[in-house]
Amino acid sequence: MNKIQVIGIGLDGAAGLPSTLLEQIQRANLLVGSARHLSYFPDYGGQQIVLGELDPAIAQIQAALEQGEKIVILVSGDPLFFGLGRLLLEHFPPELLTFHPHVSAVQLAFNRVKLPWQEAQMISVHGRSLEVLSAALQQGESPIAVLTDSLNTPSAIAAHYLSLDLPILYQFWVCENLGSPEERIQLFTPELLVNQEFDPLNVLLLVRQTPTELALPVQQLPLLGLPDHVFLSFRDRPDLIIKREIRLSILGELALRPAQIVWDIGSGIGAVAIEIARLCPTSQIYAIEKTSMGHHLIQKNCQQLYVRNVHPIEGAAPDILHDLPAPHRVFIGGSGGQLSEILTFSQNVLRPNGVIVLAFTTLEHLSLALHHLQQSKWHYRLLQVNLSRSVALSQYTRFAPLNPVTLVTAYRV
Repeated sequence: MNKIQVIGIGLDGAAGLPSTLLEQIQRANLLVGSARHLSYFPDYGGQQIVLGELDPAIAQIQAALEQGEKIVILVSGDPLFFGLGRLLLEHFPPELLTFHPHVSAVQLAFNRVKLPWQEAQMISVHGRSLEVLSAALQQGESPIAVLTDSLNTPSAIAAHYLSLDLPILYQFWVCENLGSPEERIQLFTPELLVNQEFDPLNVLLLVRQTPTELALPVQQLPLLGLPDHVFLSFRDRPDLIIKREIRLSILGELALRPAQIVWDIGSGIGAVAIEIARLCPTSQIYAIEKTSMGHHLIQKNCQQLYVRNVHPIEGAAPDILHDLPAPHRVFIGGSGGQLSEILTFSQNVLRPNGVIVLAFTTLEHLSLALHHLQQSKWHYRLLQVNLSRSVALSQYTRFAPLNPVTLVTAYRV
């Protein structure tokens, strides 16, 4: 039985194929492909099938195969890269298929941008949801190649990215009509990309950038509730930040007053400490973080946000706390496995009418804290913060939940 020849083709049409494949096409009894692919061979004299609904086309191909006809199927680029090849393998034994890949649009895109792509993540949103892309963006993956469609256009993807409000910056490369005379490569910021229109034949490349300065002058930022994306974050864990809405709840639970000493233990990148400092310029905030990278990021975030009353302290609590001035308020966002010890020390040095606020994402740590507070006979209240943000999905909007956080506010009566 003859094999089915599956030939990848680019926007340069027949001119991009070697003579051996052109001969295969001319000798075929049946040529299958999209209207665009078939138009590249106006002199072909055999039977043609224009690919539309797949099931009728598969039935015709099977009938032609049983009659011993020579069959060629034309596809875009590499048939086994988000292409028709996977579906053909579901209907025909592998030994009946021979694949002849062409340079894929993604391969062309990376080469046009002159960007190595051996570590790239490939995501198709063609007829799919944006959930996989959202996860990749939240994890700071780079580079990302996105195969778009008529709904999930580059413009819609830019709007979706902006609605996520991530502390991660990306360049958006839109690569249109790759391999054709109408080829166009353009670089955009996501803000400029929204509402732009492009040819349907495009590939979107997302390349993570290291921010050098704020997109907005600090004078234009809100006094309270800074957007997540203004903070520099961990490169390997870019989404490891207490989200804006959670920070606002923490600030409320702390019941801040002017001219206080505040400890932010397990400060991470300093988001909570910086919010307190900007809200209470007469207070002194000590941001305690045990990792060197976190300590460095706190310093950088303070610099770019012009915060002068945050004191980054590198070290592990509670040992590092002994030399600090006694606090009026304590926020514990991370404990490094020393939760009981940190709580005991903080309770012992907390000034009269002081408040301790703890944030938990796991039941185990919450249970440990409550047991400790009950044993020490401190009063406390719980606030579970379970919020969702609106996220753009092409022309629609849905809610995406944030991770639930339980806040424990502790005080001595």
